[in-house]
Amino acid sequence: MRPLVFTLPNALSALRLLGVPLFLWLVLVPEADAWALLVLVASGVTDFLDGWLARRLDQQSVVGQILDPVADRLYILAVVVGLALRDVIPWWVAISLPLRDLLMWGLVPLLRTRGYSALPVHFLGKAATANLLYAFPLLLLGDGEGTVASLADVFGWAFAIWGIGLYWWAGVLYAWQVRKLLATTERRPARDG
Repeated sequence: MRPLVFTLPNALSALRLLGVPLFLWLVLVPEADAWALLVLVASGVTDFLDGWLARRLDQQSVVGQILDPVADRLYILAVVVGLALRDVIPWWVAISLPLRDLLMWGLVPLLRTRGYSALPVHFLGKAATANLLYAFPLLLLGDGEGTVASLADVFGWAFAIWGIGLYWWAGVLYAWQVRKLLATTERRPARDG
């Protein structure tokens, strides 16, 4: 990984981060659901594009490896909080996802004792995030009347249930990987000063 900062993929990730407070404002203050959905769609498109462009343009970077998952997590957090405050989803959903992220953050100090800052993202984690990024716009769209809203609600909950299950399963696998790493890798000496 190169220490590139100013790249097109990183700019797209930064733009995606700017959409987080915009989404929250749109969904909570004016309850402009159509605009909030548009922000989520734009987030999904830029999420795909930043990774694709990074590989295509050979601009994969340490900054991009940090920005992309941070943007994903902040979007998921913003969406679940916004939708829970609007009573679109129950609070157990809004709490279960950040709870899993707390578990992951709790593993970082253990990884650092072995010289790692994070584990590579695996397919299961990406699949979970993709399911959740499909689920929440559909659930927001399903918070209405008519056939489209009813279908969106059904499909949204299908993606949400799969996404939550996969999200936690990925978390358990990451925890297992950390456990194996701790058992098979020597502790690195602490650095002074």
